[in-house]
Amino acid sequence: MDRVAAGDVVILGAPFDWGTSFRPGARFGPRAIRDADYLEPDGKRPHLTATVDPLTALPVVDAGDIPIVRGYIEESLQNIERYVGLVAGAGAVPIVLGGDHTITFPNATAVARAHGFGDVTVVHFDAHADTGEYSRAEMLGHGVPMRKLIDSGAVPGHRFIQVGLRGYWPPPETLRWMREQRMRSYFMDEVNERGFDAVLDEVIRLARLPGDGRPARGVFLSVDIDVVDPGMAPGTGTPEPGGLTSAQLLGAVRRLGRELNVLGADILEVAPAYDQPMNITALLAHRVVLEMTTGLAERRRATERQPAERGTPSQPMPHSSR
Repeated sequence: MDRVAAGDVVILGAPFDWGTSFRPGARFGPRAIRDADYLEPDGKRPHLTATVDPLTALPVVDAGDIPIVRGYIEESLQNIERYVGLVAGAGAVPIVLGGDHTITFPNATAVARAHGFGDVTVVHFDAHADTGEYSRAEMLGHGVPMRKLIDSGAVPGHRFIQVGLRGYWPPPETLRWMREQRMRSYFMDEVNERGFDAVLDEVIRLARLPGDGRPARGVFLSVDIDVVDPGMAPGTGTPEPGGLTSAQLLGAVRRLGRELNVLGADILEVAPAYDQPMNITALLAHRVVLEMTTGLAERRRATERQPAERGTPSQPMPHSSR
């Protein structure tokens, strides 16, 4: 793809997993997510109930994979930030297929640079908070991207909303730091007690108007596939029992796409080597993309009923290959 226009949704693969702490293999996620589509390659995917086809209504284009320099973490992450920034800077919506969660740091940073440091809210679906402490020797990895976004100023703590946390990490001192940053974290205990719909209502309200009372310019959605119970999504590096159902996640991303101004997104931690039976995790991640873009198309359809100003002119985009 040589050019990207304002309003487009651009799919980018980021086959990177050098930040993985347990089971590697998420570098093969982008290919597995793409290959999970068993329908005709006709560029059409009309949604059964939304009565809209996101691929043609938005439109959605696949720009292939971002160049990853094998073994060179920093250079690879710089490439990711550059390419995501070109898409976001042109007024388009980048959706990045990962890859491990390390890449949310360059992804969300690029979107924040395009739309305003400190002005973007992150809605983060995950079993893990990814706010671990880091030293000089461990500055990059899939356990620290949210902390790095806060420390860098790209996304302040009060603009973080996390859903689905559970298990036995991070430790109490990290949870205390998260509270000090005014992050809003919905643990699965709370989701189960209050009901997922009630939690999602509150997520949308907070995403629109975070804790400082100043409206966000939009949201970045970060979806770690391990937010879903491993009985429904086994193909991931750090599975944690007791998560959301696949139906809950799909409904949530569509609703967020419809009701919020989504500026960018990533879908992460699909590790196809562990994805049995029948590649169900890759299929779920693929449907996350389709449901999210369906929500975006529904939002655009509603908006276009009112006079709206077109975005910025198209911008050149360097060549990338799948």
